[in-house]
Amino acid sequence: MGLGETDGADRRALLALSMVPGVGAGKIRQLVAYFGTAQDVLNASFHTLLEVKGIGPGLAKAIVQFNQYPAVDEQFRWAGRAEALLLPFWDDRYPRLLHTIYDPPAFLWMRGDASVLDKPAVAIVGTRRPSAYGLRAATHFAKELASRGFVILSGLAYGIDGAAHSAALEAGGCSVAVLGSGIDRIYPAKHMEIARQLVLQGALVSELPLRAKPDAANFPKRNRIISGLSLGTLVVEAFEKGGALITARMALEQNREVFAVPGSIFSQTAAGCHGLIAGGQAKLVHSVDDVLDELGVVSEAVSSNGQDVRKKTAIDNAAQLQGIERRLYDLLGEEPRHIDALCDAAAVDVSTALVYLLSLEFKGFVRQLAGKQFYRC
Repeated sequence: MGLGETDGADRRALLALSMVPGVGAGKIRQLVAYFGTAQDVLNASFHTLLEVKGIGPGLAKAIVQFNQYPAVDEQFRWAGRAEALLLPFWDDRYPRLLHTIYDPPAFLWMRGDASVLDKPAVAIVGTRRPSAYGLRAATHFAKELASRGFVILSGLAYGIDGAAHSAALEAGGCSVAVLGSGIDRIYPAKHMEIARQLVLQGALVSELPLRAKPDAANFPKRNRIISGLSLGTLVVEAFEKGGALITARMALEQNREVFAVPGSIFSQTAAGCHGLIAGGQAKLVHSVDDVLDELGVVSEAVSSNGQDVRKKTAIDNAAQLQGIERRLYDLLGEEPRHIDALCDAAAVDVSTALVYLLSLEFKGFVRQLAGKQFYRC
């Protein structure tokens, strides 16, 4: 479905804002919240911009004087060639779980099926230099989780990432790769075929501009998106220091579950997982049931090819719900209720409520309509 003129203009304004020196995702969210739309921000006067907390004369001047619109239009031309979609953080298709993390991207570039980004997902991450055991474990967990209806998230890197994506796709499931480069720049190039299949059976996602190179500095930051899109992160194999441990740390900061696969005491590639387990930061897992138990869900594949996946909840009775989940459920009825009204009644903030509402939706107790309206099933 094509964009309306107003929507298209505001996406162009959003991209323009992102190109203003000194304006990052946080500033964009703050400015749009203050003025209403990205276009209104660019139309604001110098003195009006100064009224926004944290916007000094230098930044206000940079916004007012921005004139790099040819570069903005070039991004959209490249996006058209790559069949990439821009998802602003105010778009209903923007992943709900990302709204709950610290410093969510102001927008995402994506290729594939946007609806996949809101399905229950588990991240599988690990070293680029895995052992045969690590590859076998990544493949096993990815296939088992994908066949039970989970989207498998990773970063398309060599090693554990590539094995997890491939296994999920082979199981007939969905998988999503979060890139540390532009959405039209697949890295490593040897994973081009995996990327093509991901577009058909999931999605490619990036917060970086199109044509952006896979610079080393991009990868630690993108890891917050991998963990942020997931209900939990499984570290299969990792050295004592590495990107997988950064993803695990970010998952903990985002109040998500972290799991780790134990390995040989003689293997350096197991040191990272053992450290997470010993420090109480990750649950040791032997099988996919350990992951499902911690997430509070049991799911099953129904069709022979794994494409038609249905889920059943481990909680058979809403009376077993507790805490914030119970509070939110009790406040919902058959009539849809907006998230703001629900949060006021439940005395919880929106970010917290969204995490628990997604859990309730996954368990089959609530449903969401457009505009962040929720109702009881």
